[in-house]
Amino acid sequence: MPEERRRILIQIGLFIATFMTTTLAGTEWVYGKSIWLADFVWNDQYSWTDFVNGMYFSVPFLLILTVHEFGHYFTAMYHKIRSTLPYYIPFPPGIFLSPGTMGAVIRIKDRVRSNRQHFDIGIAGPLAGFVVAVAVVVYGFATLPPAEYIYQFHPEYEKFGLNYADSVYTNGYVVKYAREQLRLRKDELKLTDEQLKKAEKEPVGLMDVQVGSTLLFELCKVFVADKSRIPNPHELMHYPLLLAGFFALFFTSLNLLPIGQLDGGHILYGLFGWRTHRRVASVAFVLLLFYAGLGTVRIGTPKEGLPLVVLSSLGIMVFYYLCFGALGGSRRDRGMYAVLMFAVQVLLTWVFPAADGYPGWMLFAFVVGRFVGVPHPHSDIEQPLDTKRVILGWISLLVFILSFTPAPLRLEILGG
Repeated sequence: MPEERRRILIQIGLFIATFMTTTLAGTEWVYGKSIWLADFVWNDQYSWTDFVNGMYFSVPFLLILTVHEFGHYFTAMYHKIRSTLPYYIPFPPGIFLSPGTMGAVIRIKDRVRSNRQHFDIGIAGPLAGFVVAVAVVVYGFATLPPAEYIYQFHPEYEKFGLNYADSVYTNGYVVKYAREQLRLRKDELKLTDEQLKKAEKEPVGLMDVQVGSTLLFELCKVFVADKSRIPNPHELMHYPLLLAGFFALFFTSLNLLPIGQLDGGHILYGLFGWRTHRRVASVAFVLLLFYAGLGTVRIGTPKEGLPLVVLSSLGIMVFYYLCFGALGGSRRDRGMYAVLMFAVQVLLTWVFPAADGYPGWMLFAFVVGRFVGVPHPHSDIEQPLDTKRVILGWISLLVFILSFTPAPLRLEILGG
């Protein structure tokens, strides 16, 4: 089989797989229905209707990702730089709260020779995808259903009225609700009275997920006439258009980080050149890593026991050491930076106990540091950008500000 045909078949297969995984993820996020039960047992209750419902999430989400990638592709074609069509990256739904994909990429087959070409190709994707994301988010907020919509997912909230949020997101309510459900299902579970009493004494643990927000979301909320329709952060996942828009904005902001050869790195390099890029990218990478690990270890009486805290501390410092390899320098310098960062984090959380980071950024920082890289390679041709490109560059900064959220998803175990 010719190489070109094989590549196209792979790309089609990856797209179909990604469409499947994002649709399954949409059903799971929005409707709480998974195709698998525990231990990967097929869920007989999962129907074709459930799969179609998942498309209300997957179609707008993949549309935004596709427009983003084709922004890169068509700009590369404009500059006569050969590139592939997008490779979509499917990811199993339900793992790490996945939206069913890790995004998509195109592969540049020719050398990009000028900083202007880097800039144009880098900025085209985020700007194109952002336009569609804004349309999806604005339409999602403009067509919000009545506040009672949430009762179809949580009928138990109805007895609290529209102020249900004051009651249901507490440990006490979760324990009480879990025990009520256990009593109602006593016959279905074939429990004796003694087994029921024993089960009621078992600890209850329910994972509560809060979806973050962005500045664009907050601006849209201002224009919602009926404020009662605005989703609670604990329930935003039940609004497929808003969830698709949120994840798309999250992916956009990741790409616009001014680090390495991410889209934001190309834009920064085009605007200010190699030297300034290296400085800004290094600072951005260190700040991202610092925020990711903030609050991981705190001064105080550890519940986990001193040995475990010591091991965790050593593990975090080793992790920092590996990540700092992306900045270059000697092993001694990387070790010193790792210890210093950890010490400042612990001291800061001791002085300000409320200070807390977002550990979810650790994996991203590691992948960027070890595989993408922090510096940007030199171009054969470097020349100042014209006024139009400079304006677009600053617009991309605005897009980043509107799209970024420091804590995309917050997890809490209630009732434990």
